[in-house]
Amino acid sequence: MRTTPPHPTKTYLYSWADSPIGRLRLVASDAGLAAILWESTDPASLSLSLAAESPAHPVLTETARQLGEYFAGTRKAFDLPLDFKGTDFQQKVWRALLTIPFGETRSYAQIAKQIGQPTATRAVGAANGRNPIPIIAPCHRVIGSNGDLTGFGGGLPIKEHLLTLEGAQTASLSI
Repeated sequence: MRTTPPHPTKTYLYSWADSPIGRLRLVASDAGLAAILWESTDPASLSLSLAAESPAHPVLTETARQLGEYFAGTRKAFDLPLDFKGTDFQQKVWRALLTIPFGETRSYAQIAKQIGQPTATRAVGAANGRNPIPIIAPCHRVIGSNGDLTGFGGGLPIKEHLLTLEGAQTASLSI
């Protein structure tokens, strides 16, 4: 995955993609994919000002295609330019999410250790919860140290669905 530094005056365009977990709003700038939002999520909550709907935007069409393959079970890794918008710490956490292999999970403590801040478990959890590009930056693969499923912006049933789709093993894959 490629990531680009944030830029304050970007134009964000969006399109919609239907999926087994609901309708998703895909958001991109010219630099890359900036967000995947649940249908009920307000883009302003991520400080994204959407300019217009653009179903033909190349990043958005490619994202929809790759997500379709993922949900069909034929894609295990994404290859998209990413345009994360967040603090340096958040971006460090989100880049760590990109290293979690398909079908595997990590704990918040493991991510904190990976980014060189082993005492920042709660801050990692907060950054994970603010991940603007779920599924692609797989925040659903982060679970509690005891193996329990923990919070997820799309809800725990969707987190469970994604982990089951990937064949991930956790202590409690039934909520």
